[in-house]
Amino acid sequence: MAQPAPSAAEAAARTQATGEEPGRLQTEFVFELPRGFVADDGTVHTRGVMRLATARDEIAPLRDPRVRDNEAYLTIVLLSRVITRLGDITDVHTGVVERLFAADLAFLQDLYRRINQEGHTLAAVTCPACGHDFQVDVAGDGPGES
Repeated sequence: MAQPAPSAAEAAARTQATGEEPGRLQTEFVFELPRGFVADDGTVHTRGVMRLATARDEIAPLRDPRVRDNEAYLTIVLLSRVITRLGDITDVHTGVVERLFAADLAFLQDLYRRINQEGHTLAAVTCPACGHDFQVDVAGDGPGES
């Protein structure tokens, strides 16, 4: 069954919340790592870009011998395929992803799931003080966010 088209107000709210224009598919998502990748020269890279995964991105790593030896390595290979930039690093390979802090790896796994399965980077949260429910953009690239 077809869903009704969103109202102009709903479309405007989605554009403001996600940065996605109606009728246009957002394929790249800017993110901010909780800790950051520390390069060999000591530079900490926190801001990056992840693109939507393709079917090939999900299938190709299954042929990788490192994944065959240890299926947990699938995450490393998969993320290295879809992260297109990390700070000024444009060649984000498995060696870079392997050196991420655990908190950053968990963040990127969650971001990957959100954009590829749910289609957005929004998370529903509840204020512990007042109980108010609202959404936050976990990518951290919204206006006024660091």
